Amino acid sequence: MNTTDTLNTVNEIASKSVERLTSLGELNVRIFEKMAARQMDALTLYMDHVTRVTKLATEAKGYNEFFQGQVDATKELSERVMAESKTTMQLVSEARDDYRAWLEKNTAELTADLQKNTAAA
Repeated sequence: MNTTDTLNTVNEIASKSVERLTSLGELNVRIFEKMAARQMDALTLYMDHVTRVTKLATEAKGYNEFFQGQVDATKELSERVMAESKTTMQLVSEARDDYRAWLEKNTAELTADLQKNTAAA
């Protein structure tokens, strides 16, 4: 292997490394956007609950009605939080699968590149 071949090999490995890191960055951004959307959904869920309880506090005709309204609102909130948690866990599972696929693909490519380049040396 001459100097030109060595420099071409180094250039090729560097270019592929940049591509791999770029694809990882894009994967990170996609996952971050999904997680941020989930957080906004959760915040909206809690804000709706606060609004409901505040409205109940101003419109309840007595302590018993207010207390029962709080119990109902909290029960509904708990059910919705559990449903949202399941959705979020599914998203985390998908992120894990995406990272695993990225790692396996890039490890295989890197291994093939190294084998090709060491065989040529």
